[in-house]
Amino acid sequence: MNKAIDNLLGGRQGALGLLVLAALILVVFPLALDTFRLNLVGKYLTYAFVAVGLVLCWGYGGILSLGQGIFFGLGGYCMAMFLKLEASDPASTKIQSTPGIPDFMDWNQITELPWIWQPFHSFGFTLVAVIAVPVLLAFVIGLAMFKRRVGDVYFSIVTQAIAAILSILIIGQQGLTGGVNGITDLKTVLGWDIRPDSAKVTLYFVNAALLFACILLARFVLASKLGRLLVAMRDKEERVRFSGYDVASFKIFVFCVAAAFSAVGGAMFALQVGFMSPSFVGIVPSIEMVIFAAVGGRLSLLGAVYGTLLVNFGKTYFSESFPELWLYLMGGLFIAVVLYFPNGLAGLWKSHGLPLIARLRRQPARAVAAPAPAKPTPVKPAPLETTP
Repeated sequence: MNKAIDNLLGGRQGALGLLVLAALILVVFPLALDTFRLNLVGKYLTYAFVAVGLVLCWGYGGILSLGQGIFFGLGGYCMAMFLKLEASDPASTKIQSTPGIPDFMDWNQITELPWIWQPFHSFGFTLVAVIAVPVLLAFVIGLAMFKRRVGDVYFSIVTQAIAAILSILIIGQQGLTGGVNGITDLKTVLGWDIRPDSAKVTLYFVNAALLFACILLARFVLASKLGRLLVAMRDKEERVRFSGYDVASFKIFVFCVAAAFSAVGGAMFALQVGFMSPSFVGIVPSIEMVIFAAVGGRLSLLGAVYGTLLVNFGKTYFSESFPELWLYLMGGLFIAVVLYFPNGLAGLWKSHGLPLIARLRRQPARAVAAPAPAKPTPVKPAPLETTP
């Protein structure tokens, strides 16, 4: 039991790293930031779900997906559909031509709630759909690709194409999805108003708790036999296949887990920010999510969270301070990380931070253990030899 907990926490060093991150997110940020900035951090943390999933499927599984925005968006849209239906009760929409349906449907002259929206009146169904819909799509994609041994750059291109297709589809179906504006004006969840500052703070802590749960689940996967197989498949896939393992099934599984993590982040984004739009589904946001994991370190779960926070803090700071130059500054940051820190922040910490701490620990120990220098003993000169 103790060994299982130790593996889950990643040993003493992993437990300490998790504790430091928890203190930063749960104590430092809430005390140091106002509600507006804390809500921004909450939005950044929703992206961290995607980055953690990418560490699993890309860093350890060798599956570079450039379409994780698909699953982030699907999870967000599932949650947004429930929230929009709750905000579209007949009393709130009595000025519409058809009360009781979302406003964008009324603008598009839809007079009846579409069948695909009907089940989202149930919060229980919504919670299941947030996970099930993205995972089902990930399963179909993985089954079609991995069973045919399509991988590497070809898989990345296909996922990128699917992200573009889904984004175009959402924009084109304006009457069902809200089009380019997305689903907006989300107000309550189960009658609880999510717009006040107090609600934003509560959602921030719920968001953080779910993120740490996903990190622990990812560590459990990596500490198991499956984690070792993922590394083996990444390095020597053919050898693992010749050993009798079904490589495609393992790839599908880890790809679905990463999709589930992304979907949870998308659902929390809809709750935290109050809207969902196709701008979080397409190619550009999917590539940005890969950058989050790359900056933090694609082999570090905690590094992915730090990378997400760093990149988004940089985007916010540069866009506010240098509105005309911030894109160039962000591009320079990414190039510098790729050229000089290929393993991200986690690699920088391992190569420089840990050795520095070890040296600092050894110096006091040497100072205490070193014996006092002995006093030199005088040496008598040898007598001169005389010849008779």
